[in-house]
Formats: sequence, C-alpha cells, structure tokens
Amino acid sequence: METIATATVITPEAYLALWQGHRGLTRRVIEAFPEKELFSFSIGGMRTFAVLAMEMTDLANPGMEGIVTGEWKDMNSLPHSSGEGMPESKEELLVLWDETTAKIDRLWEKLESQDFQKQIVAFGMFPGTVASTLQYFLDNEIHHRGQGYVYLRALGIEPPAFWDR
Repeated sequence: METIATATVITPEAYLALWQGHRGLTRRVIEAFPEKELFSFSIGGMRTFAVLAMEMTDLANPGMEGIVTGEWKDMNSLPHSSGEGMPESKEELLVLWDETTAKIDRLWEKLESQDFQKQIVAFGMFPGTVASTLQYFLDNEIHHRGQGYVYLRALGIEPPAFWDR
C-alpha cells in the first residue's frame, strides 16, 4: 500500500481574506469604544486601546511596505513606540485604519507565491519568512483585540461577536 504525503496550505488569497476579516472585526472593536476611553482607559497598567490599535496599524502599514520593498522603518520611530503621530480622535484612528486596510490590499497584489518563503528581517529586528511575519501581524492583532474585549466588558459595553468576521 502506497502512502502519498500531501500538504494542506492556505492560499495567499485566502490568507488575505482571513486577515481582512480580522481587520474588519478589530475596526468594530475600535468603533465600540467611547471616544474618551479609547484614549484613556486601561487595566493593570496595560496600554490604552488607541495605542494597541496604533501598534496593529504600525505593523501592518509599514510592515507590508517592508515586505514588498525590502525597506523597513525603525520600530522605535513608529507612532505606537515614539508617541509621535498618534491619532488624536477615534475618527482619525478609523481613517488611518481604513487607509491601512486599503494599502494592504494594494501591496498584497505585488506578492508572488514564492515570496512567502523568502527570508526577511522585519523592522531590522525580527528574522523569519514573509509567511511567519504575516502570521505574527495577525497573531498580534488577535491578541490586542482580546485586550480590547476585556476593556469593553470592564466598561460595561458588549463587544462585537468574535466569530463575526
């Protein structure tokens, strides 16, 4: 009896759809926050959800640029790290979120299937493949969105259903 090994993989198109589904859900979490608490509320010394959302944006926006062009920004110069260039309102944060979402779509079109196994050093600090870096971007978003859910519940606000992507 012959055994044939096969690999199950996610296509680039399916991965993009997965990521964008998560981005849509995270956007609804941002929308659920009252303006003041988005920028001021935290628990146990954790960062505010505005800063967490900006970290997600800082990874996705210049991160996709770095993946496509090979030119990476310094992590410490990004708004979530430096504090400079942070949105000052929920509206500004949502506009930036939407611009980043559209940019991901535009830059994704430049990726070829073989690019996903290419070795990179994201932000000059994090070695891995394009695929592992993209997975980190998604994992980071899910992790921080979970913090947002805790914040919303602590504020007495029902968060969006996590499965509704």
